[in-house]
Amino acid sequence: MSCHAPDVKATPAVQAGSAAAGAEELLLASRDLGGGTWQSELSVPGVHCAACIARVEKAARGLPGVARARVNLSTRRLTVDWTPKEGRPPDLIGTLGAMGYEAFPFGAEAGAKDPELGRLVRALAVAGFSAMNIMLYSVSVWAGADEATRHFFHWISAGLALPAIIYSGRVFYASAWSALRRGRTNMDVPISVGVILAFGLSLYDTIQDARYAYFDAATTLLFFLLVGRTLDHVMRERARSAVAGLARLAPRGATILAGDGAQHYLPVENIEPGQTVLVAPGDRVPLDGIVKEGRSELDCSLVTGEAAPRRFERGMAVQAGLLNLTGPLAVTATASAQNSFLAEMIRLMEAAEGGRARYRRLADRAAALYAPVVHTIALATFAVRLAAGGDWHSAATIAIAVLIITCPCALGLAVPIVQVMAARRLYEGGIMVKDGAALERLERADVVVFDKTGTLTAGKPRLTGAEALEPDALAAAAGLAANSRHPFAVAILAGAQARRLEARAFDTIRELPGLGLEGTMGENIYRLGREDWATGGNESRGDADSASVLSRDGTAIARFLFRDSLRKGAQTAISGLRRQGLQLEILSGDRRGAVAAMAEALAIERFEAGLLPSQKVARIEQLRQAGRKVLMVGDGLNDAPALAAADVSMAPATAADIGRNAADFVFLHESLTAVPEAIAVSRKAGSLVRQNFAFAAAYNALAIPVAVLGHVTPLVAAIAMSASSLVVVANAMRLAGGGGRKADVRSLGKAARPVAEAPSARG
Repeated sequence: MSCHAPDVKATPAVQAGSAAAGAEELLLASRDLGGGTWQSELSVPGVHCAACIARVEKAARGLPGVARARVNLSTRRLTVDWTPKEGRPPDLIGTLGAMGYEAFPFGAEAGAKDPELGRLVRALAVAGFSAMNIMLYSVSVWAGADEATRHFFHWISAGLALPAIIYSGRVFYASAWSALRRGRTNMDVPISVGVILAFGLSLYDTIQDARYAYFDAATTLLFFLLVGRTLDHVMRERARSAVAGLARLAPRGATILAGDGAQHYLPVENIEPGQTVLVAPGDRVPLDGIVKEGRSELDCSLVTGEAAPRRFERGMAVQAGLLNLTGPLAVTATASAQNSFLAEMIRLMEAAEGGRARYRRLADRAAALYAPVVHTIALATFAVRLAAGGDWHSAATIAIAVLIITCPCALGLAVPIVQVMAARRLYEGGIMVKDGAALERLERADVVVFDKTGTLTAGKPRLTGAEALEPDALAAAAGLAANSRHPFAVAILAGAQARRLEARAFDTIRELPGLGLEGTMGENIYRLGREDWATGGNESRGDADSASVLSRDGTAIARFLFRDSLRKGAQTAISGLRRQGLQLEILSGDRRGAVAAMAEALAIERFEAGLLPSQKVARIEQLRQAGRKVLMVGDGLNDAPALAAADVSMAPATAADIGRNAADFVFLHESLTAVPEAIAVSRKAGSLVRQNFAFAAAYNALAIPVAVLGHVTPLVAAIAMSASSLVVVANAMRLAGGGGRKADVRSLGKAARPVAEAPSARG
């Protein structure tokens, strides 16, 4: 509701020294994104409103080497992507400090309690006490108390108002002064001017023994403004609590297993990829990695949403945050703490407010114009009243009422408070929002394009007819498959283990992406993969995409067929999307028969099969050129270009890293019902934003002329303006109810029901 940037003063020598120290501190706290690009995250506690966000982002983007800067208002975090210039990072800390915004690496204040809420509550208590008591005296004055009593009550009211004006009002004065001393204005300037003038004029009237004074208006205005500011802060803290809860799943440190058998404890941020950590029963996995030794059951609800534990053993990948339940594991780290799955999920949750959405840009521009427009109207009202022969006291009273009643707080809250509540609601449904602007794009989507394998299907094919395969052939295939994480390879290995067959050992094995596995055993060459490749083109049965073939020296000796099941909630999701009026399509790289069967099972009329990634992008561009707004839902490496090309995109948390990075939304649970749920929330959020805009516009269209004509006292203006802000907040809070699932990740996905199997392969 207001903007505040703390004053920072330092001599040039101190600034030069702190700049060098700040650059060093920033470099140590940054992470390497590759390609010469680094990312830094700074805490900027002085950011309080849209105007602050715009100034901080503009200042950061203006520094040499900065490619991207984005502020999250809930966490007050500035994320900057940059490339070094002359071997040094940009002077972000020094630049923001010179603007009046204290900045330091995010996390430096970890564990510290945010003092802002306590400060607001104390200011609110003082303003509330003053306003209530002054209102009691005002009732007597307005009811017609005699002159002596009225004069006495006015002086008591002045004494009660003074603490509120000084103590509670400083929340707004500091922000207004910080803006004015730098030649700017913000929402708090008219508030501060109105409060100070109302108190000053009332004090003058008390000294002159005038009939009326407006101490009640000044204190009531502060009280209701602080109520709105406190509610806004609480809403943002509730949104941040989800992030904090997820962050608490990350261990502070872990026990490292050295090569000589020694063990030592390291903070998790100091553990490097390649090091082996011990994960004892009851501990959470600290980093993404591969199980090196041991067997255990892990609670994977953080990733899959399923409460049932999964068994992990040597060679299987684990993600940071999973809970080890039964036995000790030795895990070789494959990523640092900053690049782990858990860290990525936290960043996705924190990014929800960062986008410069269309509605938000509109609100920001309107709010930026408000302060000078309001000042001009108030000054013009004062001047016209004087010119028309009115006394200066009456003119000043009306001008104060104009200043108070036209505060743009409702407009400033119209968008961000809805986005905060929408992000929270989506999180409760297991859906992470990467960009607040994506909520608006999702609301406008009218076509949903699905990938097939791993999106409409579970992406976990099962080997069929394993019992009919020759044991030697299945054992040889298992020996090759043990060296790959491809879904078909995993299914073949599981089939061999189910028959208690021991995988055969090969002299050499190599994997050829897109083709399969090749191994040598003595003088024989074995291949497992695409039929045309495995047999050297000598044999083909036309269904290479639905099967894997094992060959020896170019001759096929076994054929492996697979079946996949529909993803949980697929049928429910498709029905829901159809009821929402969306056009549905399937774009898949799988063979036509498998895609046609899937489309028939889900009653989707429009589908294309055998597509390359570029062809998926071409179809999306064709839809966009026709004026359609496309939502792409996919999970694989081959879907990343299509996810980026669509107007808005979604991916499951189990998707490939590049797919999750390209998507605007990531859903944690297995059920595909996340898609219609996200669309429903985005449409509700869009409706509430438009309602807030309409209310703010109607309020000001009515309030300004009424105040200018002198029909509103400062007290009525204070109540009306404050009520408008509370209406906007209350309207946004409607998103918090009605069907949102609890935030406990164990419950995610439970609503989905299993459905019939459908043939699947790659796509």
